[in-house]
Amino acid sequence: MPSLTRDGEVWILHLDADDENRFHPFWLDSIEAALDKVESADGPRAMITAGSGKYWSNGLHLDWLVGNTERMDTYLDRVHRLFARTLASPVITVAAVNGHAFAAGAMWALAHDVRLMRRDRGYFCLPEVDIDLPFTTGMSALIRSRLTPAAAHLAMTTGHRYGGEAALAAGIVDGVADVDGLLAAAVDLARPLAAKAKPTRAQIKETLYAETLAALRAPSPIV
Repeated sequence: MPSLTRDGEVWILHLDADDENRFHPFWLDSIEAALDKVESADGPRAMITAGSGKYWSNGLHLDWLVGNTERMDTYLDRVHRLFARTLASPVITVAAVNGHAFAAGAMWALAHDVRLMRRDRGYFCLPEVDIDLPFTTGMSALIRSRLTPAAAHLAMTTGHRYGGEAALAAGIVDGVADVDGLLAAAVDLARPLAAKAKPTRAQIKETLYAETLAALRAPSPIV
């Protein structure tokens, strides 16, 4: 399961490499508990979400959903709340994308303030068009709020796979690094921003992303 460590003002949320970091309810429990701890800490703070191995996150736990179809609405609302919480957080959030970030995993990366991606391996991809799974209204709003219209159109309607350099060129990520230096680069980026984690920053983000947050926080039918 995910675990949390601390390097001064920088907290590192280590995503478990098992099960592709899909959003199983127990996995979400661990993520939410980590966010509670970081958000309630005193003083300057930033949080890095760092994966290991082949995956950063492959998003929704489709096998769990197949066995729990009656809970789909509740489950999707919970995923939406994670996106909204990350997007609106006063804490500086940096996604250190070490490998594949697909579907809802890619969306969660977009909800972070900053994304750094491994240069040579792994893809950012929104494959919903290929798996016949439409975006919810909240998901669509999140993607459109964080990508340019051209990048959102290509990613959402074709399922295009972006490697690190292509994702940087498209403005999907803010930097790339070799895998051995990815976490260190994320720490270097996050540390000087940690002092900005305060209520005013949360208020700014609430207005900056007001429409997106409203869509994520409301029960959102599939479009």
